[in-house]
Amino acid sequence: VADQGFLLGEHGWYDKRWMYEECLKTPLLVRWPGVTEAGQVNRDIVSNLDFAPMFLDLAGARIPSDMQGSSIVPILKGDTPESWRKNFYYQHHGEPRNDYYYHGVPPHDGVTNGRYKLIHYKYDDVDEWELYDRKKDRNEMRNVYNDPEYSDVVTDLTTKLKELRIKYKDSKELDQKYIDQY
Repeated sequence: VADQGFLLGEHGWYDKRWMYEECLKTPLLVRWPGVTEAGQVNRDIVSNLDFAPMFLDLAGARIPSDMQGSSIVPILKGDTPESWRKNFYYQHHGEPRNDYYYHGVPPHDGVTNGRYKLIHYKYDDVDEWELYDRKKDRNEMRNVYNDPEYSDVVTDLTTKLKELRIKYKDSKELDQKYIDQY
């Protein structure tokens, strides 16, 4: 496991806590002789939330039902469960502004299914949405949120975003303590 990427001017920003692809992806390399094949590439959506359940699974321990992630052991064995996640939820609470440490990353959350990525910025008087079609726009430079061609995608991902906020017990109201620091 490694750290995720870092923006150095891409999208006009600096930092690593953005939902843009340069920051979002983290390489995960596994060597498990006799289980994983050398050179194997898997494109299933895995989260750092899955690491603790994986370690518990490997240790033969019970995975608590309230743990948010899922063990990736089946994926590592080449057998992705049919019920494996199809969408990834991202949430950044923002950070306090001060003279010593401020990178300017506002609170935002979003969801991606690999092809489409919906990002929502909501703080103070800002309520902005971005949608990217990564198949047509790998670098996420054209926001298609208001494009009528994508209205069904917006509806679908907005619904999925609300479902994931509930699933992970995340809400914009909880963010108020972070937003108040801005």
